[in-house]
Amino acid sequence: MDATTAFLASRRKALVLIALMIALGIFGIWASAVPENETTGGRIPAPRPGFLAPAFSLESLDGGEHSLADFKGQVVVLNLWASWCPPCRAEMPALQSLYEQYQDQGLLVIAVNMTYQDNISNVTSFVQEFGLTFPVLLDRTGLVGNLYRMRALPSTFFIDRQGVIQEVVVGGPMSELTLQSLVAEMLEEES
Repeated sequence: MDATTAFLASRRKALVLIALMIALGIFGIWASAVPENETTGGRIPAPRPGFLAPAFSLESLDGGEHSLADFKGQVVVLNLWASWCPPCRAEMPALQSLYEQYQDQGLLVIAVNMTYQDNISNVTSFVQEFGLTFPVLLDRTGLVGNLYRMRALPSTFFIDRQGVIQEVVVGGPMSELTLQSLVAEMLEEES
């Protein structure tokens, strides 16, 4: 065999080997794929509209433990707040009223207190003062504040029944009319 023939034969072997490696790689990717119904449907958690709400689990003011996943199937208004925050104080009655008005239609308000910036006795007094009947969760370490990239208080996330954030309102206070329009639209879309 001359040098040219040997070169061409080794090149063919290399190309066959490369093609085989590519085929094995494609098969490996296909074989290891997670079935679509076992994933987030291509959505990743992020604190922005159109993304899955980041998962968390926190202690509640009444001593229980709640996870955001516990509330899947409900429209959730997730409000990050502190007792010392004037706009938080101003909008909390509207959140309570909203909850009372729409809870039978599948609405849940979750108030996550930034306890790492607050005082638990002030939180308890605040909840009693405003007669809050929805879950009040305690973010003692800043976990939820960090997950949701909290930039200001209050910060409110409107989450649909599939766990996808539909709207984010940073700052406040929001009026009861604003809250009603955002929530009513979400409840109607998913009825």
